Amino acid sequence: MKKILLASAALIALTGAASAADLAARPYTKAPVAMASVYNWTGFYLGLVGGGAWQADSDPKMKGGFVGGTAGYNWQTGNVVFGLEADAAWADVSASVAAGVPGFGLVSASSKTDAMGTVRGRIGWAVNNVLFYGTGGYAWIDNKISGSALGVTVSDSKFHSGWTVGAGVEAFFAPQWSVKGEYLYRSLGSETYFGNIGAPAASGTLNFHTVQVGVNYHFGAPVVAKY
Repeated sequence: MKKILLASAALIALTGAASAADLAARPYTKAPVAMASVYNWTGFYLGLVGGGAWQADSDPKMKGGFVGGTAGYNWQTGNVVFGLEADAAWADVSASVAAGVPGFGLVSASSKTDAMGTVRGRIGWAVNNVLFYGTGGYAWIDNKISGSALGVTVSDSKFHSGWTVGAGVEAFFAPQWSVKGEYLYRSLGSETYFGNIGAPAASGTLNFHTVQVGVNYHFGAPVVAKY
């Protein structure tokens, strides 16, 4: 019995020593560090934009929608992002009015903006893949006014120039793709219509509120580092 106990104790001792030696020989490995993407907003981009517009101070108010394209370039220093952006869109923003006039029957008039765009500067604050920004610059529309009475219709189109100011937020949802939402106030200068037929009429300043969304493709590699 003593021999069996001694043999068992020796076997246990040898097994424990082997396990300790094995643990001592194993190298220590640190747990992997979590990877985080760091976005750089610098670079050129192209995109699509669309939204709605309504006149600020008129009765009846012109209102409708628009869709078009945009192009721009960003420069980033620290968290500050500077940019220049241009957009142009097909639009259907209109209003019409009709009334009976003695001696003229039914008289109708309409105003329709069928194109609009901007060239703007942007400045914002980037929080990794999200950019909060303000924007402002040049705005334009192509507008047409028509009138009809006694079965005769006349129309005239004018290009209006003005300014715009607004704000927005943009965020990367994939390495080279971003989505944005934006509000712009656009003020377009007055133009004189129907001067070519001897009945000049000033349009007055045209002021619009616009809300738009867009998606942009950024060239290059916005994800610049991982740690």
